[in-house]
Amino acid sequence: MRALTCQEFDQPETLTVQQKPDPVPGPGEVVIEVAAAGVNYPDALMVMGQYQVRPPLPFVPGAEAAGTVSAVGEGVTHLKPGQAVVAFTGTGAFSTHLVASAAQAIPLPPGFPLEVAAGLPLAYGTVLHALIQRGNVQPGETLLVLGAAGGVGLGAVMIGKALGAKVIAAVSTEEKAETVRQHGADEVIRYDHEDLRERLKAITGKAGVDVVFDPVGDRYAEPAFRSLGWGGRYLVIGFAGGEIPQLALNLPLLKGASLVGVFWGEFAKRDPRANAANMARLLGWIAEGQVKPLVSARYPLERGAEAMRALLNREVTGKVVIVP
Repeated sequence: MRALTCQEFDQPETLTVQQKPDPVPGPGEVVIEVAAAGVNYPDALMVMGQYQVRPPLPFVPGAEAAGTVSAVGEGVTHLKPGQAVVAFTGTGAFSTHLVASAAQAIPLPPGFPLEVAAGLPLAYGTVLHALIQRGNVQPGETLLVLGAAGGVGLGAVMIGKALGAKVIAAVSTEEKAETVRQHGADEVIRYDHEDLRERLKAITGKAGVDVVFDPVGDRYAEPAFRSLGWGGRYLVIGFAGGEIPQLALNLPLLKGASLVGVFWGEFAKRDPRANAANMARLLGWIAEGQVKPLVSARYPLERGAEAMRALLNREVTGKVVIVP
């Protein structure tokens, strides 16, 4: 098998494609022949040694993949060779073959596009958990999505609409603005040349938004929080903008607002049934055409570093995948 390998914690450009022995499944495991692997911001952070998880070196990055089962280990009865699955493994996905626990491999409906499936577990799992369990988004509420054209942000736009919310999407370019409009955003704010707070006042009639979905952090966090209405919920997803913001605690007090952390990986471990129910709901929305995940670029293993760099530079709309 071939795998994109990290020899030391450094920039993505130091990754190399290496030949490795073909994997053999142990008890309770399966081997997946990878058709596509989703590229996520944490993958790049992990390669640079800046993520909360630091795998032992050397390691193969890549948290999620879709493909077909090529071998099953002892005790695995619900999956068969040739079956299409998607799996979240944390590492190992940027390769031609991936070993996964059979419990991590979710069977896909017949004919489901594997490149689309490869980008679902982390980004869409995070969005579903954020908006359903943590944000409790209700029909008719107003949802502000920062970084709305990225993989997580665009998922939040579509799932927010599927939940019945009015969605305000904040983006940094006209190209990204057009993307979020095509995927259902009711209002678009160009925060590269518009004042975020003033536009939100104009859109909401000074009532404020009910929920903020923030994967960006940095300088947009405080004006977004100040734009919450009474009893609003601010969902902390991540810090793609670079800086972890500081927030004065009198702000949630004065608004009766909640500052809510979203950690999908831990949620999926602690409540796998709720996570599986979220994913089943997502697959239903996709089948109905309510949610249309966007795969905007495909990279071979040899160009995996380019995919990560584009993500770090915030040049990506929707999801990008590595196709081994």
